[in-house]
Amino acid sequence: MDAAVVVAVVGVVALLLVLRSGMRVVNQVDRGVVFRFGKAMPGYRQPGITFLIPFADRMRKVNIQVVTLPIPTQEGITRDNVSVKVDAVVYFRVTDPLRAAIEVQDYVFAVGQVAQSSLRSIIGKSDLDDLLSDRERLHEGLALMIDSPAAGWGVHIDRVEIKDVQLPESLKRSMSRQAEAERERRARVITADGEFQAARQLANASRIMADTPEAMQLRLLQTVVEVAAEKNSTLVMPFPVELLRYFDRAARQFDTGGPDRARDVPPPRTEPAEGAPDPRI
Repeated sequence: MDAAVVVAVVGVVALLLVLRSGMRVVNQVDRGVVFRFGKAMPGYRQPGITFLIPFADRMRKVNIQVVTLPIPTQEGITRDNVSVKVDAVVYFRVTDPLRAAIEVQDYVFAVGQVAQSSLRSIIGKSDLDDLLSDRERLHEGLALMIDSPAAGWGVHIDRVEIKDVQLPESLKRSMSRQAEAERERRARVITADGEFQAARQLANASRIMADTPEAMQLRLLQTVVEVAAEKNSTLVMPFPVELLRYFDRAARQFDTGGPDRARDVPPPRTEPAEGAPDPRI
């Protein structure tokens, strides 16, 4: 009787150990791919407690979180023959755990290698200006190049971004000089345009004042008011140019009438020299 109880207890303990060895816990961020005698079972195990057949089943957990994979710095020559160094980052996640566990040995390493080769390829196909300013289009093209082989591995590329573009020091200095020259050119053009507009407005104002002489007097009075507002002890009054023109016209009229008045005045009388004949005889 005692032997039977011992055997039963041993059997129960053995059964519990077997069940314990076949029990697995799948985390929320993982999916379990079960291999039974080396053959992958259809479907995958969901998060929670799952049971495996001892000595027959083997489970591989595949993480389905978004993986951030930095791409090492790649050196290349752009289409316009500029040597640059570019580094990027890839965001991807597993969408089919079964294919990610079967189709590729290490999907993270495989995605990294494809990303490096795709980055070098995109550098050779792009100009320097595209790498510096038109990055959104390059991101889309790079993500498409990486996603094409990764889709067969059950991996989806969420986003690819170029982090930094390293340029040679000589090229940086050249670009700096070019930008400085461009800013100086714009400054000169703006200054010249301002002077042109000011000159045109002054010309319009001078034509208006020439047609309306009273406008000059009003402008003079306005200037006096502006100067008087400063509360200066000495006030310098500008002499109107129109008044000088009036004096100039008056002087010309006087010079024009001068010879007529000179003809009305008799010439001075001169006495003949001693011994000379008198011209009046």
